[in-house]
Amino acid sequence: MTLTVRRLPNKFYPDPARVISRFYMPGSEDRVRSIIKRILDFSDQEVGSTLNEVLSDFSKRHRNISKVFEKNFDTVKYVLTSNLRISPDTLSLERKLLIGSYFTSEYAIEAAAFFNPSIVEDPNQGNLEEGQERVIVSFRAVGEGHISSIVFRGGIITRDNELIFKLAGRFVDLPETVKRHVYDKKHFLEKLQEMHVQKDIIGFVMSSLGDKFTYRELQESIAEISKKIKLSYSKEKVINAMNWLASSHYEISFSLDTAISERVIFPVSTHESNGIEDARFVRFTNGDGSVTYFATYTAYNGYTILPKSIETKDFYHFKISPIYGKYTQNKNLSLFPKKISGKYAMLSRHDGVNNYIMFSDDIHFWRHAQKIQEPRYPWEFIQLGNCGSPIETEKGWLVITHGVGPMRRYSLGAVLLDLEDPSKIIGQLRKPLLMANEKEREGYVPNVVYSCGSLIHNGDLIIPYGMSDYASGFATVPVNELLNSLLND
Repeated sequence: MTLTVRRLPNKFYPDPARVISRFYMPGSEDRVRSIIKRILDFSDQEVGSTLNEVLSDFSKRHRNISKVFEKNFDTVKYVLTSNLRISPDTLSLERKLLIGSYFTSEYAIEAAAFFNPSIVEDPNQGNLEEGQERVIVSFRAVGEGHISSIVFRGGIITRDNELIFKLAGRFVDLPETVKRHVYDKKHFLEKLQEMHVQKDIIGFVMSSLGDKFTYRELQESIAEISKKIKLSYSKEKVINAMNWLASSHYEISFSLDTAISERVIFPVSTHESNGIEDARFVRFTNGDGSVTYFATYTAYNGYTILPKSIETKDFYHFKISPIYGKYTQNKNLSLFPKKISGKYAMLSRHDGVNNYIMFSDDIHFWRHAQKIQEPRYPWEFIQLGNCGSPIETEKGWLVITHGVGPMRRYSLGAVLLDLEDPSKIIGQLRKPLLMANEKEREGYVPNVVYSCGSLIHNGDLIIPYGMSDYASGFATVPVNELLNSLLND
């Protein structure tokens, strides 16, 4: 049966004009000291004129750029006290801001690629016409150095299933970050083992900590051990991995005056130096009827990967946590939108080839996995994976999949899982649902279509998809057609 797949005109491409300001370290501590000394030698008049020039040039590109300069000054002010024997309190605000500006740089978060989208219902559904739905689409944005972040766009699906997006906001804002997590030693050690981080230095660091500990206590223990033991290169890598795991628990908050397109979840530390990849957002309905939005994503620092979750109610305040369990140690984690038989359920692909399902009493801990799908058709012989969270229909759980075939071509497919027992596949497409056409196959990674989450609206499945790891588009397919094909193929 031939499916009616309609490509929508909406396209999103990389945009080098979308920039954030972030801390910039131009070199060693000696270089930092020399830069600060040059600014200290400035007269008050020179400070004022130089600062005014910087503010005039950049204040229209960033919201509250002076606050950024002040924050970045605070990051390097230790050089004043430790090396130059100068109290920061003796400096004027203008001189502090000027110093901070030299340790600030712009980063074009969307300059290289804008792809792998997921789409969910916006928490705000007010002031809409009949048949409309407000949505939020998340994207993986890539900039210089291939650093990935999560960005958003807001739009409306019309009664005719056309998409209308708001223009992106003028600014791009980073959130405030708070680290206040209390760690469980047992779970912390377990996660290090799952990450294949195993050295005797771990025992030395952890021995002075209680069953529960804070980020500060961990840092104090690491500092104490570093005084007693000469750290080899391999031990330093282990310490870095411990810091990375500890830093992976945090909360972020955006200002309430930011539009959805102005919020970016950017790696908060060097421990996510290679970025945040392929967030799969899902609208999760709790047992009491309340709604929480979750997303799974992969953090990577060039040494090891860490599967993580994002939790939010409103897309202003986000809680970020690691996901535990050896069967989560790969990409392609997608949470079901509600509990099944009293348990959380999630799809995974821990072996890099096949699709699995997992059940758990705790949304952050996954101990067991059951294989439910292996490559079956030529277009998926290399590997399978999901393309976002399962969608509940009257016929079963609809899962958009991807398969990798000849010439490393990525295609979208679909399977249908039993509603009561989603470990059972009750329908599967023999042929791809969507493949890159001639206009979509050229990009950073050719011949790839890939999605991180779809939704159903007015009888159509709305599929956002990345085009060759470069740009993003949207397609629709009638749900009844798709379900009939799945059950009769």
